[in-house]
Amino acid sequence: MFIPVFDINERQNIPLHYATLGLIAANVVAFALQTFVLSDATERGLMLVPGTFTGAAGVRDATIAVVPEWATILTSAFMHADFWHLFGNMLFLWVFGDNVEDALGHVRFVVFYVLCAVAGGAAHVLWDPDSTAALLGASDAVAGVVSAYLVLHPRVRVWVLLLGKIPLRLPAYWIIGAWIVFQVAYAFIEGDIAVAWWAHVGGIVAGIVLVVLLRKRGTPLLDRGLAPAGRRPD
Repeated sequence: MFIPVFDINERQNIPLHYATLGLIAANVVAFALQTFVLSDATERGLMLVPGTFTGAAGVRDATIAVVPEWATILTSAFMHADFWHLFGNMLFLWVFGDNVEDALGHVRFVVFYVLCAVAGGAAHVLWDPDSTAALLGASDAVAGVVSAYLVLHPRVRVWVLLLGKIPLRLPAYWIIGAWIVFQVAYAFIEGDIAVAWWAHVGGIVAGIVLVVLLRKRGTPLLDRGLAPAGRRPD
């Protein structure tokens, strides 16, 4: 549908979004370890499996229990199925993360990101607690970042590629609003759980709630105070 490229939205509080860059680096390093170092069994031991998390499908095999079961709700968020899975998530984080970090501050942004990942994993487990299919990917945490951006900057213009080819410059509320509707709709109608739609929804809801609670004092919501054209300086 839409692929975000960049936004026209200058940061107001921080000169460098090093928490966002650090999270991107952490995901890239984790993927490199997956690709070149970790065995398949070790990888699976770091993924969230609802049935073993809840105990409905028994206890995880001790030979692949790399971390405590509760920790997989977070470790799974730093793992990806392939390069394009990683690239898509990191692109969204790159485009939208800096302004959310700007509104929260560096430390709170990292806390925010982790809590969105946990909320997404929890939503996935609650939706299908007996599943033995492993969940992996930063999509739930990134979904929280994207929904938080919508709460902060709905009128800011974002350059996107429509259908991956056609460049368009549209307000964030069009792009992100359509993306959220798509995620929620598929969570309810999609029978194939190859994509963890409910993890995305959990991240979206967490992002909306947490950005209101964790933003810096005086940080406006919904672009209050932005010029009528809804534009930032180019």
